[in-house]
Amino acid sequence: MRTPATSRPVGTVTRGTTNPNRLRRMDRWIAATHGAVLRRASDPVAVDLGYGAAPWTAVELLARLRTAAPRTRVVGIEIEPVRVAAARPYEREGLVFRHGGFEVPVPGRPALIRAANVLRQYDEAEVAPVWRQLCARLAPGGLLVEGTCDEIGRRHVWVALGPEGPRTVTFATRLGSLERPSDLAERLPKALIHRNVPGEPVHAFLRDFDRAWAAAAPYASYGARQRWMRAVRDLTADWPVTDAPSRWRQGEVTVSWAALAPLD
Repeated sequence: MRTPATSRPVGTVTRGTTNPNRLRRMDRWIAATHGAVLRRASDPVAVDLGYGAAPWTAVELLARLRTAAPRTRVVGIEIEPVRVAAARPYEREGLVFRHGGFEVPVPGRPALIRAANVLRQYDEAEVAPVWRQLCARLAPGGLLVEGTCDEIGRRHVWVALGPEGPRTVTFATRLGSLERPSDLAERLPKALIHRNVPGEPVHAFLRDFDRAWAAAAPYASYGARQRWMRAVRDLTADWPVTDAPSRWRQGEVTVSWAALAPLD
């Protein structure tokens, strides 16, 4: 990826599509898994990178993170100046909007960077350099969350990364809308979406998830949540699931990145 002059934001303008509550599943996961780090941080700054044509996701991120870490501040960053100007009236205590891109123009190092539906328009080869650039901006113990969801947030897949690189992949869904787990394939982040082909780990994982879902069909009489939880429990026999039933109940499952990483 070309690095422009430092006075110019790094990246390109996205479509900017956004809707209220679109990122609620990601936000709640961040609050649950990273809230303790934000509480301990001396300056708990979270960045909503590429929030889009409307500021809803940044406004909601502040509210949700403050349930876990009341001192959290959010900086919404957009590469399109018109979008920044439109967001400024929504600024409040703990929430500001800035013009920028992957260089993340905030003082110091943020404890969290969330980049949702940003890299989907980029080439797969550009993802790893962007990940490295963003991870280099994180505070020690910081977290980058990068992923993709549908327009109303029913299906979402994201990668969690630390300063050292990618850690996990989380699949999250509204269970009542799910026919089979592989329905989430269309929301795989850019690093994985073109790897959902035979021979690649992510394809094998979704195949096994569908098989576990089919085997768990008798649990459907108790509801989609119980069927999901049974299917995930069966997955743990062959895949390094890193979370616990308390998260499975939310329609989530998190797997080690190393198990799903592309082969080349």
